[in-house]
Amino acid sequence: MNSPTICWQRGCVKLIDQTKLPNKCEYIICRDVKTLWKAIKVLSVRGAPAIGVAAGFGVLLGMKTFKGDDSKKFRKHIYKVSDYIATSRPTAVNLFNVLDRMKTVLARHMDLSVSQLKKILTDEALAIYEEDRRVCREMGKHGASLIKSGQSVMTVCNAGALATVDYGTALGVFYSAKESKKKFKVYACETRPLLQGARLTTWELLRAKIDTTLICDNMAASLMKKQQIDAIFTGADRIAMNGDSANKIGTYSLAVLAKHHRIPFYIVAPRSTFDRKIKTGRDIPIEERGREEVISFGNRPTAPKGVKVYNPAFDVTENKLITAIITEKGIIHAPNKLKVNQLFF
Repeated sequence: MNSPTICWQRGCVKLIDQTKLPNKCEYIICRDVKTLWKAIKVLSVRGAPAIGVAAGFGVLLGMKTFKGDDSKKFRKHIYKVSDYIATSRPTAVNLFNVLDRMKTVLARHMDLSVSQLKKILTDEALAIYEEDRRVCREMGKHGASLIKSGQSVMTVCNAGALATVDYGTALGVFYSAKESKKKFKVYACETRPLLQGARLTTWELLRAKIDTTLICDNMAASLMKKQQIDAIFTGADRIAMNGDSANKIGTYSLAVLAKHHRIPFYIVAPRSTFDRKIKTGRDIPIEERGREEVISFGNRPTAPKGVKVYNPAFDVTENKLITAIITEKGIIHAPNKLKVNQLFF
């Protein structure tokens, strides 16, 4: 990416409005927390790592409105801002992990003044931003080792530069493989109902000059049956401590198909996407979004007005269907509770 998906600029949050892609590359300037909250809610900014960075920057926006020098009141104000940001989306754990991290900074410095607290919160948010850049590149290098020249790989939704600061998780693997001079093809699932694969992933990969073919979601099985797919790489929004992974709806279907056709299925996600409070995927909260996303697209109706709609944004893939989870610390083959816990100790 020539410019980051999201950044802190002159006391504001500047982010690409992903709802306008691929037709327009426009930016939203968030000068207050409410504008940022809406950007997360309506998917102007999306992808677990990018949402986490947005949460950190959101705290900085919130602290600008605090007046006075009472440290105790300032802490309460930041907790209130954090709680508000946390209501934007329920599944991507990076959002909550970053907010907890910002709160921990406050808890560790009980003796500092308001101005000092503002400084360390700013430093922490910027550190989170820089960590995302570094971590994505490390994951990319690990994952690229699993791709061979001449192979065809598949991905779903968008786990690229648009889902992070500027490089990506699953797509970061592709970028790293390309930098290693490997030649391969990517099949991108369109990813209904909001077409993040069609609108965002293809936009990214074509800009990177990676051989990319767009397919409808229901074409994946046919390609696998014809032995045209060598591996599948996806991102994740939350991973339980046994390796069960929540990602964009349709990921579970690909994992089941991959298992049947004996195709390696890889999850690419940083340690910040693991939820250390959740044991299995059964405990991962799944966001359900509005019916409008299913019954219309581009302001044009695609279904009768009165039809019932079921619109979960994510599904959970059990660890037994995952060949490996690629993290910045290395590759967890055949993930399970023991192996995931070793990632943190």
